[in-house]
Amino acid sequence: MVKVTFFNGDTKQITADQRVIYYYADAQTIHITYPDGMEVLHFPNNQTEKHFPDGRKEITFPDQTVKSLFPDGREESVLTDGTIIQVNPDGTKEIHFNTGQKEIHTADYKRREYPDGTVKTVYNDGRQETRYPNGQLRIKDKDGNITLDNMNASTPLCCIAFVTQLHFFARYRCQLLIGAVV
Repeated sequence: MVKVTFFNGDTKQITADQRVIYYYADAQTIHITYPDGMEVLHFPNNQTEKHFPDGRKEITFPDQTVKSLFPDGREESVLTDGTIIQVNPDGTKEIHFNTGQKEIHTADYKRREYPDGTVKTVYNDGRQETRYPNGQLRIKDKDGNITLDNMNASTPLCCIAFVTQLHFFARYRCQLLIGAVV
């Protein structure tokens, strides 16, 4: 083993198995380079980074969250509760929660998929669309007003029209009451 100590307190060791261990005194950081090209950095806050020869990087944060960076621009983080966050080079993001729920973020919308099959999508303009496992589709405008609610796939159209009219009249009556007070 060869060890060199520098005037600034840094040290460099070359071990018998050809690892190079460099200690940065000011930063209190250890940088290990392995013969196969892999590099590992240990920081004083207990963060560890691994740089693989294929260009991949893996960062383990002090809370044990692990983030992997891939040469093609993808990122994947595994949180301590088991949640997995994947970010693609195009900016889309998928979040897999430990509850079985999945969330997808794109430039146009955010979508949450539930284990029971329910899918809720919120668009950038504020519109919301919820699809239920029984076939029901509910659409709300940006203000949260229901613009479509087909109840379920077997609901007769007359019932859908009735519910839509009830919603309209309830909203209209509320506006009239508010207007009368003002």
